Amino acid sequence: MVIPHSSSDHSRAMLRQAVLLLLHCFASLTLGQYDLCKSLVSTDDGAVWEQYACQPKAQSMKDYMRVKVDPPGITCGNPPERFCTLENPYLCSDECDAANPDLAHPPQLMQDRERTGRITYWQTVTWSRYPEPLLANISLAWNKSLELTDDIAITFEYGRPTIMVLDKSTDHGRTWQPYQFYADDCLDSFNMAPKRVPDLSPANITRVICTEQFSRWVGSKNDKNVKFEVRERFAVFAGPRLLNMDSLYTRMESMKGLRDFFTFTNLRLRLLRPALGGTYVQRDNLLKYFYAISNIEVPARLSIERPRPREKQSEREKDKSKEGGIYHFTW
Repeated sequence: MVIPHSSSDHSRAMLRQAVLLLLHCFASLTLGQYDLCKSLVSTDDGAVWEQYACQPKAQSMKDYMRVKVDPPGITCGNPPERFCTLENPYLCSDECDAANPDLAHPPQLMQDRERTGRITYWQTVTWSRYPEPLLANISLAWNKSLELTDDIAITFEYGRPTIMVLDKSTDHGRTWQPYQFYADDCLDSFNMAPKRVPDLSPANITRVICTEQFSRWVGSKNDKNVKFEVRERFAVFAGPRLLNMDSLYTRMESMKGLRDFFTFTNLRLRLLRPALGGTYVQRDNLLKYFYAISNIEVPARLSIERPRPREKQSEREKDKSKEGGIYHFTW
């Protein structure tokens, strides 16, 4: 005898199917936001890829960073101040006034979206106290551990600094280490021979260098960006067009310090000397020397803790690793 299904049983079955379909769609969307994650592990059978919980998708971290500038009073506008440009050094009709929203240049303008189409920027006081150095620090904090996925790009209006240092911290700003030095004359400024990333090899790709590529005067409108080159470092392992990413992933897991080199919690720009217009400091017009930054791009992803390469993995360790408890996001 066939017992007919009740309408309530049929409704529950339909609801269960709908929930399963919804969960499947949600899982597909979620998985689509993550890259394939794997770690190179040495076993008795040789090196194998071990897959694990995936890392977050790369994105711009500009919206999430907290910006702090120092020393106090370095931002222009209090009191109001006139300034010139290097192209028109004697036409000093521009003004910075913190009390006037149309003339103010506060730090938050380094990370705004500029939706109106008008370029906005943070600006310092002028070098009116020369020969006292015009020094400014810009500290960027996320309260998370991040991993760079592309070039850091800082956009300067009115000329790029002739001397600058990019620092990084991996302990939320308690300690700092140089990431890259920038100068129009590396030997004179830092007693370092100038280098470019293409000069590096796989063996010394994590070397801290001084570059002259982004500091020499080319005009304030021609090239505004100062970069920390991540893609060129990736290309040492993945090829010029980054087509061999498996090679990069392998090196990230097997080469000591490589992944750590791209990992940070905080960044800091130390601005040590402003753009000079390709000449020496002209004391008769110091109002044309200052720093102005319109944008800071930091493409990165949240860093996750990964298993370190190990020489041998026992069956017990393999079983334990399958539990998934050793993988978790830092965020």
